[in-house]
Amino acid sequence: MLGDIMPCLAMVLVQVGFAGMNITSKLAMESGMKPLVLVAYRQIFSVIATAPFAFFMERKTRPRITMPILFQLFLCSITGATANQVFYFLGLEYSTPTIACALNNLLPAVTFVLAALFRLENVGIRTAAGQAKVIGTIACVGGSMLLSFYHGHIIDIKESGIHWQYAENMNDSSSNNGTNFLGPFLVMASCVAWSVWFIIQARLGKKFQAPYTTTTVMCFMSSIECTAIAFISEHTISAWSLRSSIRLIASLYAGIVCNALAICLMTWSIKKKGPLFVSVFSPLLLVIVAVVSWALLHEKLYVGTLVGSVLIVAGLYAVLWGKDKETKQLKSIDEMDAKQGDQKDDLELQVGKNHDYPIKTGQKLDPVPF
Repeated sequence: MLGDIMPCLAMVLVQVGFAGMNITSKLAMESGMKPLVLVAYRQIFSVIATAPFAFFMERKTRPRITMPILFQLFLCSITGATANQVFYFLGLEYSTPTIACALNNLLPAVTFVLAALFRLENVGIRTAAGQAKVIGTIACVGGSMLLSFYHGHIIDIKESGIHWQYAENMNDSSSNNGTNFLGPFLVMASCVAWSVWFIIQARLGKKFQAPYTTTTVMCFMSSIECTAIAFISEHTISAWSLRSSIRLIASLYAGIVCNALAICLMTWSIKKKGPLFVSVFSPLLLVIVAVVSWALLHEKLYVGTLVGSVLIVAGLYAVLWGKDKETKQLKSIDEMDAKQGDQKDDLELQVGKNHDYPIKTGQKLDPVPF
């Protein structure tokens, strides 16, 4: 009983953590903090937070880091950390937390498309699983387009009774209205970069099975990359200042909670329940952020945002269902092949025993005279 509840609780905490990152990061950017600087600080704090886990937990089991492994880690840092987070935080600056979280659910569909293009994934359009993945991908793309291009009327929801003066002042001073297409486009680019990272990481994970070391090295490389990019764009000392409390909180929160803690909890949950279990909880982030944004930031909810989000979440679950069904079918086929192999071995051993000479597994039988 407790073994089933703990992974669920862990994933809920992860989604709450990511929701807090979206809110605090948006407030930090509305206070004047540049997204590139925020990403750079996030990577720096991530290295500090994850390095102890890599050192103490994988000190004796860590494989040797060769040059090919180091190159793949570099590619992971470019795609999974630098490009992914730079695009996401830039998109968050030009949109709203709700829109950013909704578009983030495109990830499984984008990963499926890229894997199919690189022939790493079998579409299987004639099967129910393949059709579900294709239909789910189309629904995700349609929902993202609707969410990006169409807003419609504001849904009449009673205003929140919570008045956070700091957030209200930030909203009043901010010029971003969240209706720019640039924001959703950048978040979608973030999903593409993250999907490429999944493909590279899947190959790396087979050769280098040290997740904490992988995360630490990837974040270390990304911290150098992001700092260089941010310094070219923002080379004044004031842009890097963390004297503002919201800037410091957002940087520490993103690095420690959303990298170190979240990765540990997700790694543990994947080990206990598998990757599909972890993916199922991603729409919960959208719900949490939408509620918190309405309550604290007084964010308006549009018809296009609601319908597009529903399509994206429905498409997400269709892709996950198709992938789960396909995985079970492949597992069933492997089990049948293994069972048939065992029966063949038993038959050969039985024939050898009946004719008083030993037969090795896979040995060809000579004709038996009658």
